[in-house]
Amino acid sequence: MTYQPPAGARDLLPLDVAQKHWIENRLEQVFQRWGYHRIITSTVEQMDTLMAGGAIDQAAVIELQPVAGKRLGLRPELTASIARTAVTRLARVTYPQRLYYSANVFRQANQASHGGQQEFYQAGVELLGAGATVADAEIVLLLLDCLYNLHLDSWCLILGDAQLTQALLTPFDPDQRQAVRQALATLDRVALAALDLSPELHQHALNLLDLRGHPEDVLQALGQLSLDGDTQTAVERLKSLVALLREVTQAEENNQRLAPGDHRSAPALTLDLSLIQPFDYYTGLVFEVVTGPEQGCQVLGQGGRYDNLLGVFQGQGQGFPGIGFVLNIEALHQTLLPTGHLPQDTPPSDWLVVPTVPQAAAAAFTYAQTLRASASLVRAEVHLAIDEAPAAIRDLARQRHISRIAWIGPSGLPDIEALN
Repeated sequence: MTYQPPAGARDLLPLDVAQKHWIENRLEQVFQRWGYHRIITSTVEQMDTLMAGGAIDQAAVIELQPVAGKRLGLRPELTASIARTAVTRLARVTYPQRLYYSANVFRQANQASHGGQQEFYQAGVELLGAGATVADAEIVLLLLDCLYNLHLDSWCLILGDAQLTQALLTPFDPDQRQAVRQALATLDRVALAALDLSPELHQHALNLLDLRGHPEDVLQALGQLSLDGDTQTAVERLKSLVALLREVTQAEENNQRLAPGDHRSAPALTLDLSLIQPFDYYTGLVFEVVTGPEQGCQVLGQGGRYDNLLGVFQGQGQGFPGIGFVLNIEALHQTLLPTGHLPQDTPPSDWLVVPTVPQAAAAAFTYAQTLRASASLVRAEVHLAIDEAPAAIRDLARQRHISRIAWIGPSGLPDIEALN
């Protein structure tokens, strides 16, 4: 019988782990430089928390056996859990709160986008208690900093606005709205043409389909539409955000004080008002990062503003500003593999400590511990095969790229040998 991990799960071997940690460590360095602090929430949550007041489809959640009559499940994402924590555990802290996480999430296979995968690794941030355009800009610029720090070459940032998209869909009957929204999300003109709409609504749907492209062009096209006050306010906010992003990224591109080798250029920006996120708790800005066409336009990460989510867990239902993003570690891993930036081998040990006789075993362990006590990380392993020929031990050390051997004799003193 061949034992395999369950469907939708996979094992990570040491090299996979080393490469995954390379990505996560670089992301965490950026998060910390921006003043974000790590938060760890429970992998298992009550189903009410995981569904976030209906914003997350129950079909996405892997549900567990009930415990004491309570329905439990595995988290399909982290934002709802962090919102619940903010309400219950962060009530007395000062705001804004800058939080980041690096964790696994679980989704039913039919909700997964990678061939039945059910377990995913993610890293992301949440900025709670800040609702202005500058907060939106901070999150987007932090996302860009993460991508630059990973040395990703070809990608595009797509911006949208959930509030604005919702407002532009209001002319359609409620029973038509979802079909129109789906056709817009998939850029499907044929599906739009097949819908039973009046000529005016058909033209409106086609106009919405064309609201995708260079941000300034899309914003200009929006200016030709008849919009109510709230919708016009959302347009102005989006216009301010795009202008702020342009100003900051241009300044960074011209800044000669960037670290050597940090060749930043203004990101490719697309404004797409058909952009729809997988979870339905977004209230304003939404965005995603995708690779270039040569890499299959794979989604590397996404996020947005969710000003009503924390109110779900407060009881009174009052809104509280929040915005964040998540990066998919597996997608980043696959994108970075051909670049040569990821580690190609697991880190070798620095020392092989070899007891030359059985009586020297204790001294070998003691000496190895002395090496490990260095202020910097030193990897030292004890050779466990007693009475093996020295030539075979040297061959083994070279195969594993260990550069030094400490031979421990009966006296307990080391005889150091550096390998070529």
